[in-house]
Amino acid sequence: MQGSRGVAVISTLAPLALVLLALLPPLARAEPKAQSCSEVKAAYGSKGFAANDVPSQGLSGVQLKVCPQGLTCCTLEMEEKLSQRSHSDLKAPVDQLSSNIHAMFTERHRHFDQFFRELLINAERSLNDMFVRTYGQMYMKNAELFGNFFRELNRYYVSGSAAVNLDAMLADFWADLLERMFRLVNVQYEFPDEYMECVSRHTEQLRPFGDVPRKLRLQLTRAFVAARTFTRGLELLPEAVGKVSAVSTSPGCARASMKMLYCPYCSGQVALRPCQNYCLNVLRGCLANQADLDSEWNNFLDAMLSLAERLEGPFNFESVMDPIDVKISDAIMNMQENSIQVSQKVFQGCGQPKPAREFRSTRSIKEGGFTGRFRPYSPDARPTTAAGTSLDRLVTDVKKKLKQAKKFWSTLPDMVCTGDWVAPVDECWNGTAKSRYESVLTGSGLANQVSNPEVEVDITKPDVLIRRQIAALRDMTSRLKAAHSGNDITVETEEDGSSGGESGSGCQLPSCDEDRDIFFSTPTPLKPQKPTKPHTKEEKRKEENGKARANVAVSPVSPSSTVLALAGVAAVLLVPQR
Repeated sequence: MQGSRGVAVISTLAPLALVLLALLPPLARAEPKAQSCSEVKAAYGSKGFAANDVPSQGLSGVQLKVCPQGLTCCTLEMEEKLSQRSHSDLKAPVDQLSSNIHAMFTERHRHFDQFFRELLINAERSLNDMFVRTYGQMYMKNAELFGNFFRELNRYYVSGSAAVNLDAMLADFWADLLERMFRLVNVQYEFPDEYMECVSRHTEQLRPFGDVPRKLRLQLTRAFVAARTFTRGLELLPEAVGKVSAVSTSPGCARASMKMLYCPYCSGQVALRPCQNYCLNVLRGCLANQADLDSEWNNFLDAMLSLAERLEGPFNFESVMDPIDVKISDAIMNMQENSIQVSQKVFQGCGQPKPAREFRSTRSIKEGGFTGRFRPYSPDARPTTAAGTSLDRLVTDVKKKLKQAKKFWSTLPDMVCTGDWVAPVDECWNGTAKSRYESVLTGSGLANQVSNPEVEVDITKPDVLIRRQIAALRDMTSRLKAAHSGNDITVETEEDGSSGGESGSGCQLPSCDEDRDIFFSTPTPLKPQKPTKPHTKEEKRKEENGKARANVAVSPVSPSSTVLALAGVAAVLLVPQR
């Protein structure tokens, strides 16, 4: 009876045993690599962690917070360490791509800034050398006038209209030059300061230098506004990149990066790489705010490209600065040739001056006046000595780089999720296993992350720093567009060009600090106003504008006045040296 009962029990358990035996092979096949963690141990140790922390055999992953909780080679402590490492690994390619574009435009900014500064130095040196050879001591006694002219041009290039009113500076330069020349072509008279104030107020109406001041003002204004604005734009590019390229450290991004990069380790598949669309969803979530920068970034680059074309054409800084010595010389010669008429207009408007007490008639007189002229200027023969290159070469190169930088932020995830970073479609990690990734690809930008299946992103909290850079780019775009029309809307308050901030006026990067002031030291301050003059020349010109038009009237030249003026021409300042 007992034997029959035993047979009955065995016959009852037999089907159950068969069922259990049938289930065992699939369990063994589900995680074949997780049974041994030797590969994980080696890979974990290669990351700089303690290899002994890795279990020899797979364990239950119920304690894990991110990775699948089946049979695993990871402990909770390993998961936490790998999670921290995953953020660095995700950040590395983003940093590399950002560093490339940062370095590229840092170098271009340095090239342009160096070129423009050296052009200023070369122009001043050329004028000085030529005027010393041609005019000798007479020029050297008045050289500070021209030195101050170039210092103010440099200050304007560095700091813009916040430091120097370019129109007023140029007007003062021509007024000062007229005063000095007027005294020297009329040495037989005494001219007190009050009289010369009257002369300077009438500079525009007298037009003693012909049309040169008007043309040069237009050329200098356009060229300087374009050059300095373009250089500030090149400075803002790496500055913006340096401030906004950091990958999000949010909990959602940290979790997603761990799941994508190191959960395959925990399953024993250390060589398994993520699916491309899976990678894109993670990167688009972690770089959502950067993608929102793209629209204003592209507008800014378009404005830079447009202004670059102006630099190649009508606003060419090089073609304005290189022949400036010739242009100023032409103005001086025009004054010499018309000194009689100019003097008579002044005497008519400002009154007849008193004769000098001691007029030395024995002064050296060279009859025939000034006959020498400078070499003719040919735009086709522009030198390329400034910074060892030319503006055309610099602009051609930077235009290519600007075009390459378009859509940088929206395509940054695509540039990361390529090559060795991802695996073929059917042989990749999809977040849970080695299989095809089936989730929908999320769009770029913060608003699109509401449906991102891989990263939890709070779309109600935009990144403040990135929003500030969007505003800075928008502001610089406005300046670039204004410069395209020859207008300066600079609002810097620092005269040394180092105010920085969001205006794009100064460079805050270490690399820019190292490259600063390669050619110039701190700009020389403006010459102090004479204490006897309570107002600036610009203010007095405006104040006396009505009087000037009424007083300076063309009148017939009297014989006696002609004789006096002719005597003055003989003693002119700028007599060529033989």
